[in-house]
Amino acid sequence: MLHLFDTASGQVTPIELRRPGHLSMYVCGPTVSGEPHLGHGRFTLTWDVLRRYLTWSGVEVRFVSNITDIEDKIIARAAAEGTTTELVASKYEKVWWDSMDRLGVWSPTEGPHATAYVPQMVELIAGLVDGGHAYVGGDGVYFASESVPDYGLLARQPLSSLRAGARIEATEESGKRSPIDFVLWKLAKPGEPSWPSPWGAGRPGWHTECVVMSLDLLGDGFDLHGGGNDLAFPHHENERAQAEAIGRPFARHWVHSGMVEAEGGGKMSKSLGNVMSLPELLDANDPRVMRLQVLQSHYRSPMTISPSTLAAATNTLRGLDTFASDFAAARSAEPDAALLGRLRERMDDDLDTPAAVRLLFEARDRARTASLPGGCGDADRWAATVFEMADVFGLPLGRDDEAVPADIQAIADERSVARAARDWARSDALRDRLAADGWIVEDGPSGTTLHR
Repeated sequence: MLHLFDTASGQVTPIELRRPGHLSMYVCGPTVSGEPHLGHGRFTLTWDVLRRYLTWSGVEVRFVSNITDIEDKIIARAAAEGTTTELVASKYEKVWWDSMDRLGVWSPTEGPHATAYVPQMVELIAGLVDGGHAYVGGDGVYFASESVPDYGLLARQPLSSLRAGARIEATEESGKRSPIDFVLWKLAKPGEPSWPSPWGAGRPGWHTECVVMSLDLLGDGFDLHGGGNDLAFPHHENERAQAEAIGRPFARHWVHSGMVEAEGGGKMSKSLGNVMSLPELLDANDPRVMRLQVLQSHYRSPMTISPSTLAAATNTLRGLDTFASDFAAARSAEPDAALLGRLRERMDDDLDTPAAVRLLFEARDRARTASLPGGCGDADRWAATVFEMADVFGLPLGRDDEAVPADIQAIADERSVARAARDWARSDALRDRLAADGWIVEDGPSGTTLHR
């Protein structure tokens, strides 16, 4: 049975399914106000690996992940660029799905948009107001957090601690009664997109969106709610509180993945200048590099992505691709059942992918040894085990190297000249041209290589 760390209980717990053989799962998706960052890549790959493993194990997974297409950041970008929120959201949603495709992430079973659910959100908020769990302030409607007795469960902190740590805000204009209360409905300012409501034209607060969409698509008491651990509080706690306030059983389990850190530790941030967008990483590297790094990090632990870790993962993949080429005939052989049983043990034990990947390397080494003169003759069985495990992880091995056309090679050569002259702007521009034509550029000690 699969066991995962449940944030609500604070311990690794068995994931008992609402319906045997079927897992219902909701993961908070992106706010499409800009390019996805590396943290987005990490958490989407984490849940993709879990989903793939469960599917391989015979579990039918219904996976819902939303698109937040109206939010303050989207409004701000639209104003800055002199365009509409719809165009901003459409532009960056496309970037999102393009990035997911390049990472090999399976598409959600459903991908609801927040703007399609606004009437249902208004209905939910009205019910909270009528039930005494929400109130009308000067600039919108607020949730009365202290009306939920166990508020703060996912923060693992009591109310007194949350009050003490809350940001102090001026409350006269907003009418907000407590620093831990949160907005459910924001009254629109002039020129902002809005929808009608009993409290005036406005838009829903972020914390309300996922409550409505998850319950509508997955129903009461769905199995698992996931996301990055930065969402546990306040976002997921605020979702949970609203569902509890209206008497709807919400997620049975809460699971959160760790953050991506800068090399040497510490947070990545734009102000520190150590942020790389996910599309930038995918342009400069084989997309499988990101998946391999995620697999080799436990999903709850911080993860570092840096030039050195990317280079190490690239070298590992090159070795695996060579292995796949050498043992291509073994893809149809029968894998080793005992080693696959050990894989299940590791994956069922709080999704221990680092240990599971080590089993893949063990199978690889056994295949290599068995293929040597005087070997045991089981090389195909071990090689087939490598291919099977890689499929479980969503990590395709082997690639059909394509001859590089002369015009593409000329651009690559020009880029090499620019790099030698330390003309990084020119180098980056030429790399972007190659990426636009579908070529992955890899720079290593032996020079630059191109492949699709």
